[in-house]
Amino acid sequence: MRIVAGAFKSRQLKAPTWDGLRPTSDRLRETLFNVLGPSVAGARVLDGYAGTGAIGIEALSRGAAHVTFVERDPRAVRLIEDNLARVLPGAPERYAIIRAGFDEAARRVTDAFDVIVLDPPYAAEAVPAALDAAARLTGPATRLVIEHAKRYSPPPARAGLRWLRTVVSGDSALSFFGAADER
Repeated sequence: MRIVAGAFKSRQLKAPTWDGLRPTSDRLRETLFNVLGPSVAGARVLDGYAGTGAIGIEALSRGAAHVTFVERDPRAVRLIEDNLARVLPGAPERYAIIRAGFDEAARRVTDAFDVIVLDPPYAAEAVPAALDAAARLTGPATRLVIEHAKRYSPPPARAGLRWLRTVVSGDSALSFFGAADER
């Protein structure tokens, strides 16, 4: 795994050494950030179900002001810490790590984010549940993206959010959502 673009371009990230963690591929991350474009620069970003932290670190590389990583697995939290130390030593003010399940973390955090990227387990019920939890963290201009298996279609609307588009790459899909009243 490597950082695709930005200030940390080509820096290598540690990958998990255990089963059960599915890091987002370099190619899919590149697609994600190509779609998000300049909206990441200066943004407050949430990387939910963070795993290796690659999505949030990519956001920092592309100029995000601050990234909040949410991950419940203590091994993955250590992996995120190691990866951040590799690319951003001495700058803890640019990120926060919350060790909790996403639903619990969403109840504890009070601020809205500019960009939210979620990578829940690839299961049929995961996308609706993630949208329900994430809705508390959105504002009128929040861009929310959920990575999911392409075989599971995202709901057209849920929890005050509406589906905008889906980009498919291999077996994975990125579904983009915005506020339901967004025009």
